[in-house]
Amino acid sequence: MLVCETPSLSRRRLLSAGGALFGWAYLPAFARAADRRDPRLVVIVLRGALDGLSALAPIGDPDYAALHGDLALRRDGEHPALPLDSFFALNPAMPNFARLYGARQALAIHACATNYRERSHFDGQDVLESGMPGPGHVESGWLNRALAALPSGERVASRGLAVGAMPPLLLRGGAPVLGWAPSGLPAASDDLNARLLDLYTHRDPILAAALRAGLDADQIAARQGMDGLKPGGDIALAMQKAAEGAARLINADDGPRVAALAFDGWDTHANEGGATGRLAQLLGGLDAAIAAFERELGPHWKDTAIIAITEFGRTVRINGTVGTDHGVGTLAFLAGGAIAGGRVIADWPGLRPADLYEGRDLKPTTDLRAALKGVLADQFGLSPQTLAAVVFPETSALKPMAGLVNA
Repeated sequence: MLVCETPSLSRRRLLSAGGALFGWAYLPAFARAADRRDPRLVVIVLRGALDGLSALAPIGDPDYAALHGDLALRRDGEHPALPLDSFFALNPAMPNFARLYGARQALAIHACATNYRERSHFDGQDVLESGMPGPGHVESGWLNRALAALPSGERVASRGLAVGAMPPLLLRGGAPVLGWAPSGLPAASDDLNARLLDLYTHRDPILAAALRAGLDADQIAARQGMDGLKPGGDIALAMQKAAEGAARLINADDGPRVAALAFDGWDTHANEGGATGRLAQLLGGLDAAIAAFERELGPHWKDTAIIAITEFGRTVRINGTVGTDHGVGTLAFLAGGAIAGGRVIADWPGLRPADLYEGRDLKPTTDLRAALKGVLADQFGLSPQTLAAVVFPETSALKPMAGLVNA
């Protein structure tokens, strides 16, 4: 049985790296001035490895139902899947995504993966978020390097902060990052904040900079009416509340334009469920989070791209505890008014035994990094050369996927 690792960080790295339950970074004014667009980008990391075959089912594949057993989605029955086309059907826990798909504001990329193949959560997440050829190379993320690669310009903020949960590697690096997370704790008084800031200024400049940025974030949050966004025990509701907070902040005139959220819990070794159960609850939370962004962003939704990604997929066959083990091929969800949706992008490899990766997993036929490159190129104008040399090093042969974002 594979062991599921849990990465850990030191206190100093946590406070100095930026990010939290989600983090965000500010874009220079030039990036949106030329065409009068004000683009937003939201990256959602689904930590634990998503079972793509139970999230978006290849119902048209004749081998699917038998291989995926009790977890397989079906066209009919008590909880029928939501058909997206003649071959693929969506988990019924995601009606909002299905609606956006019908409105051509959502799409899915199936049978995709990064270049990582070893099935370790720790290393898989490292590769997914660092954008490097393998694990353990750097302590910066591809999204932060993308921001740092943009030409210098006026920035709303120039300091970093991480509060609460582990900051995502995705946003660590040299570009300025600001973080916020709903805490549920009573707010400190202005006097206490001033005393702590004075103490850290004299004793620990890194923590002082983090606290100062955090106070700035709290001020933006207060103006956006976010005091009521507290975490709860319901995982789906927690996803929705986190998304509401992020959306209100990137909707603010002086707020960030790029956000990264991390949702845990997708490691479904046991009692996974298919159309109902644990996985469906998680997918319902993701669906509610996407709906929250649409609702809270209002007119800015038309310029927004959201992409949900995971470190790898899960086995085609179910295990003895009615779950799935670590696999390879999976899928990515894209949504937003800026997305050229209404399609499933898949070079489908098939599910016959001879077609499976190492005889057990969905074979990846699309490199996820090509999709990430395509979104960054279309939203922010990053060149193929910059994407290959800086954002995703050693990928000059991997071209950005075209046409994911509306022209």
